[in-house]
Amino acid sequence: MGKRKTPKERADEERRYARASAASSDDEFEPFFTDPNQAIRNVAALNPIASAAVLDRFADDRFWSVRIAVAEHPSTTRETLLRLLETDPRRRGVVHHAARERLEAEGVRFDDDGGIVAE
Repeated sequence: MGKRKTPKERADEERRYARASAASSDDEFEPFFTDPNQAIRNVAALNPIASAAVLDRFADDRFWSVRIAVAEHPSTTRETLLRLLETDPRRRGVVHHAARERLEAEGVRFDDDGGIVAE
C-alpha cells in the first residue's frame, strides 16, 4: 500500500483538478503536460476547450487513458489520430482501437491488415 496523502497534498491535487478542467488557453494547459498525476492529465485532455495543438501534445503521454481521451476528443485532428495508430499488429491496444474507431466514423477505411485504404 502506498503512502497516504496529507491534507495539504489532497488540497493541492484538488486545485490542480479544478485548474485542468477550467483551462481555457494553450498556456493554461502547459503545467498539465508534466503533471505527475495521470488522472489530472486525463481531465486536462478531456477539457472541451482543449485545442488541437494541446491534444497533439497529450497524444505523446505515456499513459493509455490520456491517449484514449485524445482519440475521443472532437477537436483532435486527423493527423494526431493517425499518429495514435500502431503499425505493428502485436502492439495494437486500446489506444489504437479508439483512434481507428474514430477514423472509421469519419469515413476512413482500413484493409484486413489494419492499413488505411487509399481513396
